[in-house]
Amino acid sequence: MEQELGVSLFIRQGRGLVISPSGKLFLGYANKILSLCQEARGALDPGAEPSGVLNIGAIESSATGRLPKLLSRFHQHHPAVQMQFSTGVWSQLMNDVLAYKLDGAVIAVKNQHPDIEHMEIYKEELVLIASPHLGKIHTPQDLRGKAVFMWPEGCPYRTALASWLGEHLVTAAITSIASFGTILGCVSSGAGVSLVPRGVFEQFRMIGDIDRQTFADLVPVQNYFIWNRHSTAHRARDAFADLLKDEFKRA
Repeated sequence: MEQELGVSLFIRQGRGLVISPSGKLFLGYANKILSLCQEARGALDPGAEPSGVLNIGAIESSATGRLPKLLSRFHQHHPAVQMQFSTGVWSQLMNDVLAYKLDGAVIAVKNQHPDIEHMEIYKEELVLIASPHLGKIHTPQDLRGKAVFMWPEGCPYRTALASWLGEHLVTAAITSIASFGTILGCVSSGAGVSLVPRGVFEQFRMIGDIDRQTFADLVPVQNYFIWNRHSTAHRARDAFADLLKDEFKRA
């Protein structure tokens, strides 16, 4: 080993050996390696507590309205797991799951990709929001002539709004804004209306000057937790999925 490393690991003193400064340095790394090997074996033990890095993604609505308290609970229950959390549009999240960049993601679109497994977690009720200064909105026809602020094309909530307006033969100019905070700011100023998940409205309702209106024919949007079916066993991801299931089952 000394020949391979090119340094003396021991100082020869007569018939005895004393570890050299380089040897002490190398011994520290050797102990770390052995410790990591033992930790790796423990991490793979089916009976061990979840640990390691967990990469989770979510669409903005879920990250804003549904997951903050759940992420806190997960950290309390599994402190050995290093959670890496990110947000994105559903198509990017799905691609990251397929590319093994994410261990799992929360999206609002049921995907038929053969490599994606999914679990239903909750249905998101949709609410129409507007400033009271904009006047009462009792029917879809009341949206005529009003500005509508929604996430860009591809958002399932925008798709739900477009379908609903089409069923009632109502046309509306939709402005794309990729931020719920900005959308609610525009709505609270009286500039227009929006259709948002109930969880987002509940999160931001305290900013004031926002009324909500529900309609029976605005069908709730199912949200899913997805993961790559070819990924190896991941106890931290499974623990997160179990917490999702428990949280929204109780809700």
